[in-house]
Amino acid sequence: MTEAILLVGGKGTRLRPLTVHTPKPMVPAAGVPFLTHQLARARAAGVDHIILATSYLAEVFEPHFGDGSALGLHLEYVTEEEPLGTGGAIRNVAARLHSGPDDPVLIFNGDILTGLDIRALVDTHESTGADVSLHLTKVTDPRAYGLVPTDPAGRVLAFLEKPQTPEEIVTDQINAGAYVFRRSVIDTIPAGRPVSVERETFPGLLAAGAHLQGMVDSTYWLDLGTPAAFVRGSADLVLGRAPSPAVPGRCGDRLVLPTARVAPDAKLTGGTVVGEGAFVARGARVFGSTILPGAVIEPGAVVTDSLIGSRARVGERSVLTGTVVGDGAIVGADNELREGVRVWCDARIPAGAVRFSSDQ
Repeated sequence: MTEAILLVGGKGTRLRPLTVHTPKPMVPAAGVPFLTHQLARARAAGVDHIILATSYLAEVFEPHFGDGSALGLHLEYVTEEEPLGTGGAIRNVAARLHSGPDDPVLIFNGDILTGLDIRALVDTHESTGADVSLHLTKVTDPRAYGLVPTDPAGRVLAFLEKPQTPEEIVTDQINAGAYVFRRSVIDTIPAGRPVSVERETFPGLLAAGAHLQGMVDSTYWLDLGTPAAFVRGSADLVLGRAPSPAVPGRCGDRLVLPTARVAPDAKLTGGTVVGEGAFVARGARVFGSTILPGAVIEPGAVVTDSLIGSRARVGERSVLTGTVVGDGAIVGADNELREGVRVWCDARIPAGAVRFSSDQ
């Protein structure tokens, strides 16, 4: 296998305000754009040609990665003028593929952090003679996902929408967002219109008698679609729980990039990342959080499981838990922000303006 398609066109609406100025795959995780981890893992699996299917803020990708030579890859970029969905995006880049009709083409989503054995998925695809092979993973609570039951040999039996009742939960296997397509199957996807592989292509192939193979790989898997998940994924990369050859440093409790500054008595734990040019002041405590480039954590602030955007500032003694602070925003001193709060880009919260507990 030498070719892959990477779907990076989504708007990342669930991640806003992180994605106001930055496409989701380019938001830093463990010190580098998340996409860097995916590209590095694909390269390690033997992929050398990757086509990026872009749409939202498409102009950001190529200036950063160029032709891919720095990563040992050949990268190409195809931009959708109008969003085409997962299947439409795949079809839209097909002309850039060099593979023959029966060759395997790897396809993966730009927002999944996984320890998938990519080579094993391709080997499964080739050994079973499948038309499409899917990475499946098992989850404890499958109600939020589409279910993919298989027979004892791993052949896909159905694609079931999110189950609403206990009786509908017939398996704990879900579509994990990585596929191997026989090249000729890609050419059967309708061109020039939105297509969902999950809702249209895969059920249609199954109904037509195609061979869809599932491979269960229950190593690390995380959908980074929400701020809480993104922060957790970044921390897991730093801690070494999620595998990536692209983490810019040794795995451990913290990752401080070269031009960042951290006061000697500041405490950083839980996979915290401090980005380029950021500053964590004296007495600050940061747990399991991502501090993006140029951000400032002032003296005595406590930041837990949060993401602080580029050039943002968290004021003295403010306590943030499960919070996202957008680029350039300022949280004044003595504020208290709890789970789910999103401070928009360039917003200003005055000192002592927001609390969940008494000020005494």
